[in-house]
This record gives sequence, structure tokens and C-alpha cells, in this order.
Amino acid sequence: MSTQDWVNPNDAAASASTRSAGERLKFLIGGLMILGAVGYLVISGTVTGARFFITVDEVVGNAEYQGQSVRVTGAVIGDSINYDSENLIIEFTVVNLPERYDDLALALHTAVNDPENTRMHVRIENEVMPDLLQHEAQAIMTGALGPDGIFHATELNLKCPTRFIEDGPAVPAEHPEI
Repeated sequence: MSTQDWVNPNDAAASASTRSAGERLKFLIGGLMILGAVGYLVISGTVTGARFFITVDEVVGNAEYQGQSVRVTGAVIGDSINYDSENLIIEFTVVNLPERYDDLALALHTAVNDPENTRMHVRIENEVMPDLLQHEAQAIMTGALGPDGIFHATELNLKCPTRFIEDGPAVPAEHPEI
């Protein structure tokens, strides 16, 4: 007679159940870790990117920003715009624009005409002169403040509120009767 090892079917099911419970626990822990990492990245990205840009006062007045890549906003002084078309270099001066305002056009006008306002010289290389770079335009620039006190911009976005002012409701032209 041969001896056979008899396996209780309940023992095999219990072993498989224990194994699958352990695997589920591993997947649950791994999923929670991934979910936690994603949550951390979302929250930290929101906190650091909560402000779209900083002001000229903050960049010029805080040595901590020197050499760091930042996004700055300011009002362009039209007389300071200088464009070297051969070397594609744009230079101009911006003044501090307050963080909060009700009327952008009025805030730009007031900022540019205030002689006490903080000024910052801006230099952009390898760029063609944008049409909207004009007196009292809002410049939003990405770049770094150099040790020479010049803001070396790598990206320039401009807003000119006077370009978007409506003239009023359209009045239909009169048609002569035929």
C-alpha cells in the first residue's frame, strides 16, 4: 500500500486566503503611499504658486531674490525703451505696480508718473520688439535680478489696457431709403 499525503481542502483555502490578504495589504499600503505623495505635491505646488508674480519693490528691496528665477510685474516707462535690432536686445525700465487695484489703466498711469516709485532696469536678449511694449503697458517678466541691478528677463508678457477699452455701444449706420 502506498501512502498518500492527504491535504485538507480547508487548509489549502486558508493558506490562499492568508496569502491574498497579505497581497491586498501590500497593495493598500502602496496605494496610500502614492496617494499621499500626490497629495503632498498638489498642496506644495499650490502654496508655492499661489502668487502669479511679485512686485518690483519686492525684487529690488530683497537681496534674497538676486540670482533667483522669479516672475515680476511692473509698469513700463515709454521713454526708457531701447531696442537694438542688430543684436535683438530690448532694454527698458519698469516701475513698481501695486498688487491690488480696481482700474489697471489708472494704476499704470499713476505708477509711471510717481517719481518716488521703485524703478528696475530690464534687459531681454534674442527677442524681437513686441508691438505692445509701450508707455504705461504692464510688463510681466520671468528672469533673474543680476548683481549689476539689471533684471535679465527670459520671458516677457505685456498687457496694454488702452487697447481693450471699448468705445461704447455700436450705433447702427443709417441707410438711405431707396
